[in-house]
Formats: sequence, structure tokens, C-alpha cells
Amino acid sequence: MQALVTTTCAVRRRAGGGSLATTVEVPMDQVVPGDVVKLAAGDLVPADLLLLASKDLMVAQAALTGESLPVAKADTPTRAGDAARRDGSGDPAEADNLVLTGTSVTYGTATGVVVATGADTYLGSMAGAMAGERPPTDFDHGVRRVSLLLIRFMLVMVPVAFVVNGVTEGDWDFAVAVAVGLTPEMLPMVASANLARGAVAMSRRKVVVKRLNAIQDLGAMDLLCTDKTGTLTEDRIVLDRYLGVHGEEDPEVLE
Repeated sequence: MQALVTTTCAVRRRAGGGSLATTVEVPMDQVVPGDVVKLAAGDLVPADLLLLASKDLMVAQAALTGESLPVAKADTPTRAGDAARRDGSGDPAEADNLVLTGTSVTYGTATGVVVATGADTYLGSMAGAMAGERPPTDFDHGVRRVSLLLIRFMLVMVPVAFVVNGVTEGDWDFAVAVAVGLTPEMLPMVASANLARGAVAMSRRKVVVKRLNAIQDLGAMDLLCTDKTGTLTEDRIVLDRYLGVHGEEDPEVLE
């Protein structure tokens, strides 16, 4: 079904090797650096574009910044934004004359030249950073420590039992029984069962846990701080409590 549905964008190109450039509709995955793209209200931005001309351009970039309201863009950046771009500092999403992949035009028109596509875009760099390996949690470290401790016991106890029992009793199979006894066969099942029980308890509080290892982190947490992006909220601030450093209501904090 994805192969049957193609999203196109308006690109100015010289067709057939002619000298005059015409506007043609090409699939978004065929846009290359150097193409001049025309944008209008409702268009998806096919690549990272440097604006050449714009008129009342508003871009929704909640997927990149979390801002719920559209952001104004222009082909003439502000002095602060232009200086940030020159010295390489700042966030490209905040540049006035850049529109990025993953955003869409909500109002106005613009023309821009493609400066990056695919993995070289700002969105592509974010995806590459998120695709890295997940750092081990405290639960992973705890399981690894227990496993290493049991392995050390096996490395010590099995040879000792093998030699002592073999020499004194002539029973050379006892060491195998010791090794089997020290092997934590039930550890994965016990850990998974406890984590699943925690996930069920969280589901009763309308919390969906996608990764069971997170249960232990939630249980060990004292304070959770999150960033309010405004994307999924009502854009309305409500004062709930005003607490001091010891958790009591403090009028000075309210002031």
C-alpha cells in the first residue's frame, strides 16, 4: 500500500536539458540537494530548505521542537538568528530562514533551495542519535552482578567439590550436581514474573509499560521531572501545590 501512495512536491527543474526551468511534481524521495522547491499551505517539507523567498510563511514544527503553535519563517533572518547560524551555534529549528524535514506549511507560500536530504537532515541526525543502543538500567546491572557472583561461586565450588569428593569418596559426579545446583535456572522466570506483576499493577493506574525493565526504575524513583512541550496538553497552566525543599507548602515559593 505504501508503494501505491506517493507524496510529491513542486520542484523547479530544467526538463530535457533545456535552458528554461519549469515546475514539476516529483516524489519527495527524489529531491536532491540544489533543487529549488516551492511550498504552499498544506505541503510537507521534503528536505532541509534554505528559504529564497517567502510570503506570510507559517510552519508547524511540533515534531521537532514540541511547539504546539506554528512558527513564522522568512527568507530574511533576524540579526540574532543570522549570527547564530554563522558561528554554528544555536538550534537549526530556531533559524528564521530554514525549514526542516518533518515540518509542514500551515499558511503562506515560500521558495527554498535544498541543502540536505535523508540522513543528512536535522531530523535524520535526531533519528540517528535515537537509534543507538539503550543504556543498561539499574535492573540490568543488578541481574548482571548476581549472575557474576554465582559464576564465581561455580568457578570455586565445582573444582573443590570435584577434587574432594573424587579423592575421598570416589564420586566424581557430585561436582556436576553442585554446578547444576548453583546455576540460576529460575532467575529469568522469577525476574520476569515480578516485572510482569508490576506492569499489571501499573496498568490498573492507566500506565502502559512497554519495556518490563522500566518497572524497577519506576519503583526506585523518588522524583520524576518531565518537560512540558505543549503538544499533548491543553495549553492551560494550573497551580496545584507550592512546596519547599522539604515537601511542605511554602508561601515564599508561591510569591
